[in-house]
Amino acid sequence: MQIIKLDATESTNTYLKELSVKMNLEDFTVITTRNQTSGRGQFNSKWESEEGKNIAISILKNNIELPINKIFLMSICVSLAILDSLKQMGIPNLSIKWPNDILSGDFKIGGILIENMISGSKINRSIIGFGLNVNQQEFKYAPNAASMKKIVGQSFDLESVFTSLIENLHLQLGKSILSLENELYAQYHSQLFKIGEQCKFKTQDKKMITGIIEGVSISGKLRLKLENGNLQEFGLKEIQLQY
Repeated sequence: MQIIKLDATESTNTYLKELSVKMNLEDFTVITTRNQTSGRGQFNSKWESEEGKNIAISILKNNIELPINKIFLMSICVSLAILDSLKQMGIPNLSIKWPNDILSGDFKIGGILIENMISGSKINRSIIGFGLNVNQQEFKYAPNAASMKKIVGQSFDLESVFTSLIENLHLQLGKSILSLENELYAQYHSQLFKIGEQCKFKTQDKKMITGIIEGVSISGKLRLKLENGNLQEFGLKEIQLQY
């Protein structure tokens, strides 16, 4: 494992991606920074982060060899590893909001962005990005955001949090993902935010629909039981949970 610590960078994912093009990096190369100035989330959203208050990590995972249709297993593994770390640190009421937000109660404290490199019909390598709100107190542009400190009322040592995350991610991603597929989905569903509950969603064309969250498909689509009783699957950019 190689760990590269930066004082500042626009995006750890972008930095790692560009570095991997320039040189041959070993498996589980980690980039982290005290100040991520233009962090990215899903749908090109910006990640709000104060310097020296939070954690931004990107990890290069080589030799994955996952079939493209099972790409979501990477997100599941990463989410579960992060939850394990946060539970060990005493963060309460944890869950995963589809597709890849980490919540404590109704508040978002972390987000995952995975960028995959495909070779043939398989995922060969992934850059796994994760941002965690640790000690930040104010969030101007994200009303549903909070931090570990705001949730539990105490500050956390960033180095200890970083070490715990890296150890759990290394452990989880070192397992045979395909052979554990059913177990991983069961664990993911047990932690899925609002599963079994009726929720409102905004569609891509700004319409509102209501449905009960039934789970996530093998391909990573959200399965909803709609008001008419039909079961329908929605992709990452097709609906957004309103809560």
